[in-house]
Amino acid sequence: MKKLIYTLAAAAALTTMASCDDFLTEEIRGTENLDTYFGSADEVNSYVGGCYYEIAKGGGWWQIYNTWLLSDMTTDDLWDGNTTQDDGYQDITHFMPNAPTNGIIQNFWGARYQGITTCNIGIARIPSAPMDETLRDQRLAEVRFLRAFFYFDLVRNFGGVPLVTDFTGSTEGIERSSAEECYKFIEDELKAVAAVLPQRSAYAASDMGRATRGAALGILGKAQLYQGKWEEAKATLKTLIDEGEYELLPNFGDVWSVKYNNSKESIFEVQQMYGGDQYALGGALTVVTGCRNGVGDGWSWGQPTSDLENAFIAAGDTERLRWTIIKTACTEIAGENDFQKFIDNNSAVCKITDAKFEGFKEDFGWTDETYNTTYIIDPSQHKSARIIRKYFLPLEDRPEIYNIDKIPLNHRVLRYADVLLMYAEACAETGDNANAQSALNEVRARVGLAPVTSTGTALRDAVRAERRLELAHEQCRLYDLRRWDCENGKKMMSNVFGPDGSFVKYNTGDNADMYEKWNQGEPSSKGTRFSESRDLLWPIPQYEVQHSNGAIVQNPGY
Repeated sequence: MKKLIYTLAAAAALTTMASCDDFLTEEIRGTENLDTYFGSADEVNSYVGGCYYEIAKGGGWWQIYNTWLLSDMTTDDLWDGNTTQDDGYQDITHFMPNAPTNGIIQNFWGARYQGITTCNIGIARIPSAPMDETLRDQRLAEVRFLRAFFYFDLVRNFGGVPLVTDFTGSTEGIERSSAEECYKFIEDELKAVAAVLPQRSAYAASDMGRATRGAALGILGKAQLYQGKWEEAKATLKTLIDEGEYELLPNFGDVWSVKYNNSKESIFEVQQMYGGDQYALGGALTVVTGCRNGVGDGWSWGQPTSDLENAFIAAGDTERLRWTIIKTACTEIAGENDFQKFIDNNSAVCKITDAKFEGFKEDFGWTDETYNTTYIIDPSQHKSARIIRKYFLPLEDRPEIYNIDKIPLNHRVLRYADVLLMYAEACAETGDNANAQSALNEVRARVGLAPVTSTGTALRDAVRAERRLELAHEQCRLYDLRRWDCENGKKMMSNVFGPDGSFVKYNTGDNADMYEKWNQGEPSSKGTRFSESRDLLWPIPQYEVQHSNGAIVQNPGY
């Protein structure tokens, strides 16, 4: 896959030349390059690499990764986190009335349509490329898979969006299709490419990371699940499971390890690599979510909530907890073999005589020993004094230049544990208790939890609880909360947020976590403005509404 990654930026640039001032004086040459570019297998391969680049990197890390992080912040799993800077997240995460003008979702919308345009060009031109027919069909299927994934990322956040299937590059004057129409398009595309794409095992090591039949079936099953098509999702996911291409890693701690990029549990992940001082080919979230006063100087956007931590504790799930959350005053970090460097860094950043630390000692009951023997995540800079372990890179795995766009940790988009839990959910919803229990318990067994033997609603709830613990910080929670129905007739998100929501009541009550209660740089009242009639979708970016000449209608309530 390294060979593929190195061609991404050049191929992506081909589709955006018209936006560069240096090329505007040579429009004819640019047009000729596009018209004649697909003249060989090498050129097709390079262009398809550019389509992969659009998954998360095409417009810079802030276009997609930032929004994926935002999606988890808009749940009970993450705070915005950094309380020292103006974030721009709270428009969405705290359900503010000015959300339609938020720049983060505007960037996301634009980046996804840029990716769709890039794919549309490839879909139009690849079929006539002079190359081996089997490989040509495979490359075409890869690009169609990516376009379907981009639309899936849009529809699950905004509802129905304009369906653009040619390469005009503009949505101007194109009305929104319904969510049902968008999902039908996504399903049809994924079914078609699943019949063409190779299995993972058919790829050479240099092609790891390309779309596979398993990835197409997995995203198809998720799209069906999100629509409540239980029988269809069950059949799709069973096919994926029965084909035997994937299995769980024995140790949960390896799932998000840089040493296990493209593991046997991985179905689809964003490929990252360290590009030295010249190339921005790596990930960013390790730095973006890292501790502000830690080794490496992180930004601390996206911090785990104590509500999530309590869910692990209530389940007796100590193994996944330690690989999911790093908490202030901890005496170890899972997988970190040089923990002492983090303690030493505390001395360099916050001296024990510092008045700020003296305040911590008084408010939290810390002693000098706490400071000298534990890892302090400064509570004055961090809403919850917790950071995400899944994105954390141990010191021995960090590249020479430790910065955004340099981190070689692949971003897991879909893995086998998610498939097993989706299958368990579909089985539970259709009364297939035995298969639901089997798939659920396979995931639980890895972390030493007892098997679930319940049936009916209790089994369904057990699957839901398991998804939160297994998939925390993997861009699943928001879409689960939005779609799950509860016995009181509300979506689960309405029972978590709103003035009477469980998350709001906990954080504003007497039993609130001491770190979160202490730091009100981000208000603990997050969620009080939530309205089910409005906030089960994000608003269409106001810029898109205003510049569509009336074609794009805003989502209700905004």
